[in-house]
Amino acid sequence: MKSMLNKFLKALISRIVFGLSNFKFGRFFQNEVVNNVMHLTNEITHNQCKLKFVIPNNLNFFRSDTFSTKEPETLDWIDSIPKNSVLWDIGANVGLYSIYAAKKKDCDVYAFEPSVFNLELLARNIFINDLVNKITIIPLPLSESLNFNHLNMSSTEWGGALSTFGEEYGHDGKKLSKIFRFSTIGISMVDAFKLLKIPKPNFIKMDVDGIEHLILKGGLEIISGIDGLLIEVNDDFKKQAQNVSEYLSNAGLVLKHKKHSNLFDGSELFDRSYNQIWLKKDI
Repeated sequence: MKSMLNKFLKALISRIVFGLSNFKFGRFFQNEVVNNVMHLTNEITHNQCKLKFVIPNNLNFFRSDTFSTKEPETLDWIDSIPKNSVLWDIGANVGLYSIYAAKKKDCDVYAFEPSVFNLELLARNIFINDLVNKITIIPLPLSESLNFNHLNMSSTEWGGALSTFGEEYGHDGKKLSKIFRFSTIGISMVDAFKLLKIPKPNFIKMDVDGIEHLILKGGLEIISGIDGLLIEVNDDFKKQAQNVSEYLSNAGLVLKHKKHSNLFDGSELFDRSYNQIWLKKDI
């Protein structure tokens, strides 16, 4: 019943919105709504650190509202990073963890995020938290090598996830349900360092919904020099899990633990996905 009501309301709102576009006052109204939505924010505090996030839709409100509970293991990991470290946030989305790392630990963050729907929110969140000089946006996907390909997306929502570059599968290794795509340039981690002159990271956070193992394969020179890494891996995606373990072990890292929030226990999509935390052997 609730699903049917939601569908009816969406259809009704769509009709009203498109109807308004035929009139000057309607277009003015639409413009004002969009402008005001982009200025809605939610301010939170985690571990005595005040953060502010843009919330133009329910998804972004959820992301900010569950900041402390959705990925507590990620926040604990960031809290363990030494101050003034260089962090690469690969799959930054709208920047929740980039912003926390920059504000709480004074990290220099390089936020890799290719989604055209997330980039504006990422930039806005950086700006309203006064971190323009601490976080650099790289609007390109990381990949195994320098190449042209498609960013395949399963969502066009602001703050959406579950996209993949150059492949047909998603975070669980299953075929991705694509609703949008565009052509762009993918680069490897080595390219990011050598061609773009991005400083080598001390730490890496990686969550790109399926091609983590390919990015690691193209960045062996980089990961062999890091102190630690947090990476999301789905246990049911056997090839990914095996390759991630192989590449990181060969790079001199050891698996400390893997965790996910109890919010994901029993989840159809993410019950088997965990954040793995790897550290250099001598740390």
